[in-house]
Amino acid sequence: MNKTLLLIICDFLLLNLLALTNWEKAAPATPSSKPAPSAQSANAATKDDDIVSVMKLSLEDEKAQREQLSQKLQSTETTLQLREQNLTQVSSTLAETQKTAADLSQKYAVASRDATMTKEQLAQLQKDLSERQAEAERQKKMLADLEKQQVEAREKIENLNVSVKVAEQEKQMLRATADNLKVQVEAERQERIKVQQTTTQLAQGVGQLAESSTALTKEIRDNRPINVNVLFNDFLANRVQTTFTGTRPGLFGTKTEVTQTKTVFVTDGHDTVALVHLNDTPFDLIGPAWDWKTLKAEFSSGTCRTTSPALVFLAIDPRVVALPVTAEQVAALGVKPYKIVLEPFKFTEAVLISSGGAGYGEVPFKLDPTNPSYVRMDNRLVRRLFGDFSPSRGDLVMSKTGELLGIMVNTDYCALVNNFLPSYTLRTGDDLATRPTSGPLTDLINRRRTLPFRLQ
Repeated sequence: MNKTLLLIICDFLLLNLLALTNWEKAAPATPSSKPAPSAQSANAATKDDDIVSVMKLSLEDEKAQREQLSQKLQSTETTLQLREQNLTQVSSTLAETQKTAADLSQKYAVASRDATMTKEQLAQLQKDLSERQAEAERQKKMLADLEKQQVEAREKIENLNVSVKVAEQEKQMLRATADNLKVQVEAERQERIKVQQTTTQLAQGVGQLAESSTALTKEIRDNRPINVNVLFNDFLANRVQTTFTGTRPGLFGTKTEVTQTKTVFVTDGHDTVALVHLNDTPFDLIGPAWDWKTLKAEFSSGTCRTTSPALVFLAIDPRVVALPVTAEQVAALGVKPYKIVLEPFKFTEAVLISSGGAGYGEVPFKLDPTNPSYVRMDNRLVRRLFGDFSPSRGDLVMSKTGELLGIMVNTDYCALVNNFLPSYTLRTGDDLATRPTSGPLTDLINRRRTLPFRLQ
């Protein structure tokens, strides 16, 4: 209970108690004799009146306060009634709110279920969308492939149209050729009649014709150029390893010189030699001439080894050296000798082969009117050469018919080897000390120095 309301009730009860109390009865009993009024009794009466007046005033005040309290109580009761009404309304509103909340909860559950269904539908829609996009991409790719196939088909159709046109042209050409052949057949028929008429005359000259045919075949064979690759392959199959070993005086005793090169055998129909450049031997025509003590020239091919009895310095050029061999030695080594060329100027180009077989190629050459024993190789066309080499001295030069043309004496000129005439012959062996070599070698050095500068 409210404390203010309790206090008001207590005040109300106290005022009622004071108002209902009979103060006269509560006064003590007085004696029967009446004393004479005196001043004291008068004063007592006056005091009682004052107290009564005070009490009345108090009662009036209490009454006024009670009326105020009553008004306040009524107001409070009115307020309580209003509050109860409000409480009733709030309770009613709360019940409605709870009902509404229950409805909302149910709706929320339904909405949640609907949302779940919507998510599943959305996922399904996304899946369907992805499948449709994939299908669209696949169809797009198929469309691109079809367009590409259509383009290819158009190209094939165009190619076929071109082929048809070409075939039509060929057909027309064949028809024209057939017509020409008909004309030629008729002409040949007439010619055959004439041939038959002259058969007797031709029969008489069969022998002469056979001889002429043989000579013509030989001439055609001799004048027909051989493929450069075939020539080089033939060179590789017929080259032999040549080793020179010699001893001569040195600064600190005897010095041994060993040189090696690869070359081929050359024949003039009577003699066979191995052809090398002087620089491929232990000798040279620049430094001082030595009196050699020993000298050996050995050929090797496969497991076969043989030696040459001498070194022949040819008359055509002191730098061209020939090593004589026998037919038995050539057969034992299993190689084929090359023939010297009889008509060196039949072709304007020659086949240049490096001395070791490192490369080969076709090089034009020109005659030197002032030196008919030499031809000048056109090194400006060296880019046509096959292989990794440049023309240098010691390289062999072959004609396009497979015959030996000559040997390079320097980087520009080739000495034509058309004979084996010697200018000096040095026999090999271990007894060179008894046959001094410095004199003949000095003569060769002087001979080289007398050559024109471009040939040195």
